[in-house]
Amino acid sequence: MSKYYYDYLLQFEKLYVELSYGVNKNVAASTQNQALCAIVFLYTEVLKQELGDIGEVVWAKKPKKLPVVFSRQEVKALLGQLSDVKWIIGYLLYGAGLRLMECLRLRVQDIDFSYNQINVRDGKGKKDRRTMLPEIVKEPLRKHLEKVKIQHEKDLKRGFGTVYLPYALAQKYPNAKKSWHWQYAFPSKNLSIDPRSGEEQRHHLSEIVLQRAVKVAILKAGINKHAGCHTLRHSFATHLLEDGYDIRTVQELLGHSDVKTTMIYTHVLNKGGLAVKSPADGL
Repeated sequence: MSKYYYDYLLQFEKLYVELSYGVNKNVAASTQNQALCAIVFLYTEVLKQELGDIGEVVWAKKPKKLPVVFSRQEVKALLGQLSDVKWIIGYLLYGAGLRLMECLRLRVQDIDFSYNQINVRDGKGKKDRRTMLPEIVKEPLRKHLEKVKIQHEKDLKRGFGTVYLPYALAQKYPNAKKSWHWQYAFPSKNLSIDPRSGEEQRHHLSEIVLQRAVKVAILKAGINKHAGCHTLRHSFATHLLEDGYDIRTVQELLGHSDVKTTMIYTHVLNKGGLAVKSPADGL
């Protein structure tokens, strides 16, 4: 057996132990399910053996938790700790309700300054949607894109300037990967080799950069909540509902398939379907 397979088996064995002791060792549900998938993969793909009857296996259920939400004052304090492109992205996460990767994968053509909207392409569930472009971020974003365009033109002169295109568009439109409107709105500072094509090009900014920046900003702002980038999206939805916007509108802006997913924010507000007020508040 090669060293590659030996190391592989050791990793699966570790996961198997986590699965076996998941109930007694307080292992998270996602870890237990990952271990179970790993065992199945080991036998079917690595060892090329039938797994056989493994008994009545029950998938671990993830506990339902209410999302953490920032107050408006906390959002303002957090965003005040960000600067430059991180400030712009932070405002888009909160002001447009974008997921982090949706924001980082935005192309220049996805931002419509004329209609104050952002076109989210191929979001979660392979769905497209439109959301608003916050007025406060328009000018900083416009100036940012001017700098990105200068950088792109320099890349072209150096013989680079291509970008990854999805769904074989690079083969269908060979020149599109060098065009300005297909470039990432938030490109990386450095060129890198795309493992899919082998080309040296400029990918979008790494999500780790934003995640770290937001974590630091939360600490500096003195916010005592277990939160991150996605908390800004939760806050976007909650604050819209607080302002009286229809839940269907919020659902569309968030890109949820089912309104039940959006309904979780009514529970954050402590406003169920009946919007019941505690009798204690009337004393």
